[in-house]
Amino acid sequence: MPRFFSAFQRIAVAGTATATIVLAGCSDSTSSPNRAISSDAASLSQSPEFNDPSGHGHVFHTKQWFENEARNDAGNPHGGGGNTGISYHGGPVLQSGTTVSAVYWASSPIFAKAPAPGTNGAGSADGSLIGTFIRGLSGSPYFNINHSYTDGSGRQIVNSVTYDQYWANNTFNVPANGANVSDADMLSMLSYAFSQGKLTYSPTTLYAIFTAGTVNLGGGFGTQYCAYHYHGNVNINGTTKVVLYAAMPYNYAYPSACTSGLAAANGTADPGADYEVNTLGHEIEETTTDLMGNAWFDVRGYENADKCAWTWGTTYTSGAGGKANMNLGGKDFLVQRNWVNSGSGGCALSF
Repeated sequence: MPRFFSAFQRIAVAGTATATIVLAGCSDSTSSPNRAISSDAASLSQSPEFNDPSGHGHVFHTKQWFENEARNDAGNPHGGGGNTGISYHGGPVLQSGTTVSAVYWASSPIFAKAPAPGTNGAGSADGSLIGTFIRGLSGSPYFNINHSYTDGSGRQIVNSVTYDQYWANNTFNVPANGANVSDADMLSMLSYAFSQGKLTYSPTTLYAIFTAGTVNLGGGFGTQYCAYHYHGNVNINGTTKVVLYAAMPYNYAYPSACTSGLAAANGTADPGADYEVNTLGHEIEETTTDLMGNAWFDVRGYENADKCAWTWGTTYTSGAGGKANMNLGGKDFLVQRNWVNSGSGGCALSF
């Protein structure tokens, strides 16, 4: 039975909206499939990473999917590519630092201590575990793993993450529990946010979209994947721009597929947020090193976080009685390891 590969569909990008993020570089066409940005749909469909059934961007598959992959890949931990198992293909990275904005898309708070519904403001005002996690990534030994990746000029990615802003959207097209929400729906919501001043637009910011319950972002949540990152077009007061976004459905709704299965690091107060940070970290890392799907990945289409998905390294018992492997911003978290692109490569919690 053929195996599916992780997918990251691409769109042709042009104009000033993307001029600041497109970098020149050399493609390693001998060790990995060609994922250069192209408008030729026929040629794109020939790449093996398009075999994924989700039809979205680069998806973070369920725990069971990766367990099956691990069994199939026994004895081949690097999965091909360069010396580290992951190769550069000429595309842009967020070399000078990563900026994240959050959209809480629900009629009531999704996570404890999250911003009040109907408000928008600076990321520093987000008192949830999600806010603590994003802010704590900056300068951490964990996020420094991305410092082992470079842009096309050989400049290393800076160990910097900024939680810029949030919008707690409780009015515009709020999806009902169990509703299917398409990428077009998410882009329409972001278009409204930018046009109405709910969020400030930047072509190099990742807009993380959180939903509640079993809201099905993309249509395959909990069965095919647990989250994904992508890019698309938004209309801001009549002008078309390219935006980076991550679909971040509520992982705790599908605990066997989309959580560690271990006790939440911060106890029982808000396990949903505790488990969500794992997929959030995954999407932030992959956007940082492969925002358009044509930069860093291996021969299977695996990006850096894919290569270590659902693996934890050394863990400890937190003060709240849960399992954790790092402390960020004074809080304990359990977050998957990331792939170090140095030496012979490998999964790690720090660099």
